[in-house]
Amino acid sequence: MAQENLSVVLHAKGDLRLENRPIPEPGPNEVLLQMHSVGICGSDVHYWQNGRIGDFVLKKPMVLGHEAAGRVVKVGSAVTHLKPGDRVAIEPGVPREMDEFFKRGQYNLSPTIFFCATPPDDGNLCRYYTHNANFCYKLPDNVTFEEGALIEPLSVGIHACRRAGVTLGSTVLICGAGPIGLVSLLVAKAMGASKVIITDLFAERLGMAKELGADFQLMVKKDDGPQQLAKKVEDTLGAQPQITIECTGVESCIQTALYATGSGGVVMLVGLGAPMTTVPLVNAAVREVDIRGVFRYCNTWPMAIAMLSSGKVNVKPLVTHRFPLEQAVQAFETTRQGLGIKVMLKCDKNDQNP
Repeated sequence: MAQENLSVVLHAKGDLRLENRPIPEPGPNEVLLQMHSVGICGSDVHYWQNGRIGDFVLKKPMVLGHEAAGRVVKVGSAVTHLKPGDRVAIEPGVPREMDEFFKRGQYNLSPTIFFCATPPDDGNLCRYYTHNANFCYKLPDNVTFEEGALIEPLSVGIHACRRAGVTLGSTVLICGAGPIGLVSLLVAKAMGASKVIITDLFAERLGMAKELGADFQLMVKKDDGPQQLAKKVEDTLGAQPQITIECTGVESCIQTALYATGSGGVVMLVGLGAPMTTVPLVNAAVREVDIRGVFRYCNTWPMAIAMLSSGKVNVKPLVTHRFPLEQAVQAFETTRQGLGIKVMLKCDKNDQNP
C-alpha cells in the first residue's frame, strides 16, 4: 500500500490545502477504504468560501468530501459482511448513539450523528479513509464507482420524493435544475410521476433536465414575479402541480412554490437559503398546502443501488467534469463558478476510470 494519504483539507475560510496525512487504522466495526471517486457538493464549496453553514462552524482543519465510493483494503476485527476488494458506496451520516431518532428510523435527525465534512467531522476527499462498515454498501458489478458516489445526492432526491408522497400519476414542479433538482427529477420519474416541470435561470441546465426526462422546462428570469411564474407553471401543465420540490432556497422561488402548488398539495423545501424567509403562509394555509422540510436522508442507499443496478435511474450524464485528486483546488474552482453539473475527483492514482 502506498504510504501516502493525500487529503483535501480546509484550514479556514478560503484556505484549501492538499496535504499528506497518516493512513488510518480501521476500528473493530470499521473498514479502511482506498477512495476512488468523490463528488464535490455545493456544501463543500460553501464551507470553503464561508467557513460555516448555519450553526456548523469550522473551528479546526477538516477534510472535505462526502459524496464518495471506494474499495475496501482492510476490515476491522468485528466486520463480517465486507472483505478486501469489495467496491462500496459510503453513506456519510453515521449515528453515534441509539437515541429516540435512531429507534424510530429517523437517524438523520440524531443531534449527535457523525457526518463526513460537517465540522468537526472529517470527510473522505483523500486517498485512504476509514468508515463504519454498516454504512458502506456493496456495489453490484454493473454499478460504477462514480454512480456509487452519486448515490449521496440521489439519496436527497429519494428522501424528498418519499416525504412528498410522489407516486404513480403525480404531477410535480421542481424549482432549480442544479444537481439536487436533477436527481429529484430522476427519482420522481422513476417513482411514477406522470408530468414533471422544472424551472431554472440557465438554459444549459434545462437542456440537461430535458435529456434526463423532464416533460416541461421553464426558463425563469430574475425579475419574474412569483405569482406570474406560478401562473406560467399552471398554464404549461394544464393544472396546478400536486407536489413542488423546491431546490434553490431562494426566497422568491419558495414563494413561487407555495403559489404554484395545487390546494391539498405538498411543498418540499430541499434548498437552504436565508434563515428568515418571507412567504405567503396564509395562502398556503387556507388551501391546505403542506410545507415539509428535509434534512439529508435516511434508509436510502439500498433503494438507490437497486434503482441504478436495474437501470431505472441513470445518473451518469450528471458528471460533466473530472479531475485527479492532485488538482482538487482547480476542481473546487470549477464548481464555485457553476460550470457543468457535477465535478468528480478521482482519488486512485492507478484507476482514473468512472
